[in-house]
Amino acid sequence: MKRGFFICIEGLDKCGKTTQSMLLVDNLNNRGYDAVYTSEPTDGRVGKLIREYILKRKKRVSAAVEALLFAADRTEHTETFIKPNLDRGRIVVSDRYIFSSIAYQGAAGVNPEWIRKINKAAIKPDLAIYIDVPINVIASRCKGEGSIMEKIETQKAVREVYLKLVRSGDLTLIDGNRTIEEVAKEMEKIVLERLESKNIQRFQA
Repeated sequence: MKRGFFICIEGLDKCGKTTQSMLLVDNLNNRGYDAVYTSEPTDGRVGKLIREYILKRKKRVSAAVEALLFAADRTEHTETFIKPNLDRGRIVVSDRYIFSSIAYQGAAGVNPEWIRKINKAAIKPDLAIYIDVPINVIASRCKGEGSIMEKIETQKAVREVYLKLVRSGDLTLIDGNRTIEEVAKEMEKIVLERLESKNIQRFQA
C-alpha cells in the first residue's frame, strides 16, 4: 500500500483552524478519501501535562521548557498515531504541529534551529497550511478564560513568525478572515490539487 498524505493546519489561537481541520477531514471522506483528524497537544500523558502545566498557568514557564514538552508530546504523537496511519495509506490532518512550536516558542526567544533539532523525530508534513487572521479579529475572540498563549502581545509576535514561515515556503497561507464556507472551499481546493498531483488514491467510489 502507498504511504498516505500528511497535512498540518496552523494558525493563531481562535483563528478557526480546529473547525477547518475537522471540515477538511469530513470533506475528504465525503469525496472517497480515507482521512483522519488529530491535534496537538494530544490527549496523551505529556499532552495532558502541557495543558495543566503550561497552558492553564497565569504566568508562562520558560519557553525552552515549553518547547521540550511539546517536542516530547509530538514525538509520541508521530510514533503512535501519525506514522501508523500514514503507513495504512490514510490522509492525516493534524490541528497544529511543529510549526506551532517554531512560532510560539520562537516568538518567545527560543532559537528556531534548536526547536527543529529537538523535533527531529517529527516527520515533515506533505502540506502545511497557515490560516491567517488579523490581530484585531483574534483580539475580539480571545476574551474570557483561555490559554496563557492567548495574550494579544503573544499573538502579535507569533503571527510575525508564522508569516516568516510563509515567506520561506514552509507554510501555505490561506486568508482566514472570511466565512467558514469560503475558507473551507479554498482549503479543499488546495488539498485536492496536491493529492491529485501525488496520485493519492481514493478508497471509495
